[in-house]
Amino acid sequence: MNVLLIFLDGVGIGTKDPERNPIVRAELPALRSLLGGAVFHRGSARRSSNLAELSPVNATLGVGGLPQSGTGQAAIFTGVNAPKRIGRHFGPYPTSELRPVIEEFNVFRRVLELGKKAVFANTFPRQFFEYTKSGTRRLTVTSMAAMMAGVPLLDAEALKRNEGVSADLTRERWPELGYPDIATVTPAVSGSHLADLCRRHDFVLFEYWLTDHAGHKQDMPWAVDVLERFDAFLGGVVDSIDHSKSTILIISDHGNIEDLSTKTHTRNPVPLVVTGPGRSRLEKRITNLTHITPAVLALLS
Repeated sequence: MNVLLIFLDGVGIGTKDPERNPIVRAELPALRSLLGGAVFHRGSARRSSNLAELSPVNATLGVGGLPQSGTGQAAIFTGVNAPKRIGRHFGPYPTSELRPVIEEFNVFRRVLELGKKAVFANTFPRQFFEYTKSGTRRLTVTSMAAMMAGVPLLDAEALKRNEGVSADLTRERWPELGYPDIATVTPAVSGSHLADLCRRHDFVLFEYWLTDHAGHKQDMPWAVDVLERFDAFLGGVVDSIDHSKSTILIISDHGNIEDLSTKTHTRNPVPLVVTGPGRSRLEKRITNLTHITPAVLALLS
């Protein structure tokens, strides 16, 4: 068995109001197919279909205030209650006191300790590598965790070989970043490339952060586009992956895009979607963000 963890930044379970919630407004055929014909909202936050399980996951972790990316992602990718550890929600980057926690407990390190192969599927341009070499501490938990575990970050050459995925799913920005020879692809094609990585690795992580950006912008057309782009990508994954061997988990760190009436994060639960041979083992195992890493490790063990 292998595990594909797709992380969506800033996606919660909101009301069934198309004026506020682009998730119920967008055309999302791949997600609807997985979930038996529906998308998630407060009136439909738990579903079981022939293909997948949907359940709400607590993102507040017993701490007041609005959940943030730094602590929420640390909880997801370490299994440690990061906001409770430091006494508050914090983001977008983790605090210095969380760095040792991320280094010791991150999911990449623990997968490698099981003797398994792990890859962070996102690809990065040369500007990012120059940025990291400058000594910056302003890194997302995903990038930080991979680097701390010794999992190489993928570059433009990996993208050209279709051995990684662009964060925007289409590669549209790469020519303006100095890569004129990188042509655009459809989100579905990128999804097939992500599925290919699952054939060569035991654990694959992909991060899609445009959802959080769209939520902060409160731009309904852009939010719908970002969601529909992801749905086409998800369709490419589902069409190409080996469902007898690959368990897919989709999770978020906090709510945001599901309520465009506010530009801040929300305290809404976040959706967990699980499909594949591990779905029955995870149906009731994951109720908050700290349960993701232990679930991944349990599947791979």
